[in-house]
Amino acid sequence: MLRQRILTALVLAPLALLGLFGLSGGGFALFTAVVLLLGAWEWARLAGFDSSVPRAVYTAAVGLLLLIVWSAGWADAHWPLWLGALGWLLNAWWVSRYPQASEQWRRTPVRLVMGVWVLMPCWVGFYQLRQEGSEWLLFVLLLVWVADIGAYFSGRRFGRRKLAPAVSPGKSWEGVYGGWVAVAVLVLLYAMILPLGAGQSLGLLLLALIVAFVSVVGDLLESMLKRSRGLKDSSHLLPGHGGILDRIDSLTAAVPLFALIRPWLG
Repeated sequence: MLRQRILTALVLAPLALLGLFGLSGGGFALFTAVVLLLGAWEWARLAGFDSSVPRAVYTAAVGLLLLIVWSAGWADAHWPLWLGALGWLLNAWWVSRYPQASEQWRRTPVRLVMGVWVLMPCWVGFYQLRQEGSEWLLFVLLLVWVADIGAYFSGRRFGRRKLAPAVSPGKSWEGVYGGWVAVAVLVLLYAMILPLGAGQSLGLLLLALIVAFVSVVGDLLESMLKRSRGLKDSSHLLPGHGGILDRIDSLTAAVPLFALIRPWLG
């Protein structure tokens, strides 16, 4: 298993870096659309479809939606990001109320629509951040990464109070706090490198702390859906790593929110 994970990472990491930072404009939009359509294929399974045909139909429908958004010029608009923000408020409610509120989202049509407000705004957020330049796209990727690392080590060392025991027993509030500390260090480094003024640095810190917590909700949402379906991984597309959604679940929540609020910082 470890050998599989290493080999997969060695192959995919250069491709991901090339796609995210070597492409721009339409090429970048196409690259991220392919990744998220693979996520749509997996989402259809989380929604209740096990056979290939309905999963392919759902993936094609999401692909058509992305094409419509692109053709209409909505990839530069704010409304898809607002849709994502509102959708994640509802997702957070369902995660916090699991399993009591499961009947509200358990039906397959509801979960399919849920996938739309998770995947489409994420794609738009990626595109808008890349249009601004690579530094903010890199920042949100690093933000999710360091928050996850900080939460892992802090949770293992100090974890006592469970964050969402019914969804993911391993996550704790102490892990969240550790992730926030790691994110604060990242913001400090970014503020010195760019450089940012005191007001901008404070605003970025507040935004980063909010986005870091929302990224945890993204992780918990996928865990909740997998638990409801009795699945360990969203798929086996990435040998040793599970599926695409297993790798980007936190980003689906973090990217649209960060893309929505960051321009307000100036």
